[in-house]
Amino acid sequence: MDVLALTGIGLLTGVTTVVFGFGGGFVAVPVVVWADAALGADAVRVATATSALVMVVNAGFATAVTPRRVLAALRGSGTLLLLLAVGASVGALVTRVAPPALARWAFVGYVALTAADLLLRPGFLRPPTRPGAVTDGSRPLPVVLGAPVGAIAAFLGVGGSVMTVPAMRRAGHTMHVATALANPLTLAIALPATAVSLSAATVPSAVHTQMHLVGLVDARAAAALLAGALPVIAVLRRRPLRIPDRPYAWAYIGLLVTVAVAMLP
Repeated sequence: MDVLALTGIGLLTGVTTVVFGFGGGFVAVPVVVWADAALGADAVRVATATSALVMVVNAGFATAVTPRRVLAALRGSGTLLLLLAVGASVGALVTRVAPPALARWAFVGYVALTAADLLLRPGFLRPPTRPGAVTDGSRPLPVVLGAPVGAIAAFLGVGGSVMTVPAMRRAGHTMHVATALANPLTLAIALPATAVSLSAATVPSAVHTQMHLVGLVDARAAAALLAGALPVIAVLRRRPLRIPDRPYAWAYIGLLVTVAVAMLP
């Protein structure tokens, strides 16, 4: 896959960062797997690491341009953010030694199960109405779940929004608020995961394919994806899309299903 195609797909990662709070991870993982198919089984490991770097930049930028009144809902979540980061460090370390096939099937299985949960269990498509949901300081996740959520998200390269957005929906937040708050939580997971990935030894298959990696990160693919994503994030934060809440929730589920299918061998 050439740089122009990756940049074009980067536009989509910018949309998913702002609209769905994914930070680009759900799109970046299957795209980098395809782009680096020459690495064979190691492509999944490289895709997960590259996804983390893309999420750091995308989620960090999206957080910086999010209105402070929205981010106020995370006030008092310092312990949760710390545990997310600790768990992410562990998950990124496990990725370095786990069989690549395990990471691929875990990604597909987790996303598929999440989509099924959102469809079958009440509270996501039609959340309870709760006045003051934007600024009342409610937690996006119970603090005790911080470490395991961070570990799973970093291992899969997804940033954690697939867990935090449904939780915030069921707490009464609109999709617009839930997806905006997912970006700072994604940043807490992606930063340590990226640090671990950049410090790792490159995969042996990269030598045979003459692919130059920085640790486990495909810097060329990451740069192309970000070149497409960042302008889109800037535009959509200034002029947000006006999507009715219920179709917004359905679109979230639809994207999950699409990504899970795209990752099938």
